Amino acid sequence: MPSTLRPASLCPAPLRRPTRAAGLPDAHRPPGSALSLTLPGAARSVAVARAAVTSVLHAHGLDAFTFPAVQAASELVAVATRLAPADDVYLSLRQRDDALRLVVWDQHPRHADPVARSVCEDRRLRALWLLAAVVDDWGGKWGVCGAEPPHRGVKSWALLPR
Repeated sequence: MPSTLRPASLCPAPLRRPTRAAGLPDAHRPPGSALSLTLPGAARSVAVARAAVTSVLHAHGLDAFTFPAVQAASELVAVATRLAPADDVYLSLRQRDDALRLVVWDQHPRHADPVARSVCEDRRLRALWLLAAVVDDWGGKWGVCGAEPPHRGVKSWALLPR
């Protein structure tokens, strides 16, 4: 006989769960999914990112995004781990408004020397050539910029429309 008991909560306060998003009927609730994880600055992190993105997309019924999203995550994480091999890399995946956004923050410092900064930025952009090709083929956008506080380092991103 199946149990009708609810699992016990460690929190003594009752949980309030909204039944509808912003007053919209359940059928009209905006779809969305999210994944955030921190990975070590190591080559094996690429495989972890690929598996995590694949699993999240499948769990949310977003299998149509699998090829470009997994490829984008692979390229973004691979380049980040090559440029900041001893530091953690943060991966964020968000699906909103019929588009998927992947963001990777790495902790590679901004160079004080303008020549070194230019060479480093150029190498990063050239290393992301496959990302550029996949995102362009999918009709999306991608970019690289300095991370805004409280983050430090570099933020690389890709936006994939459905």
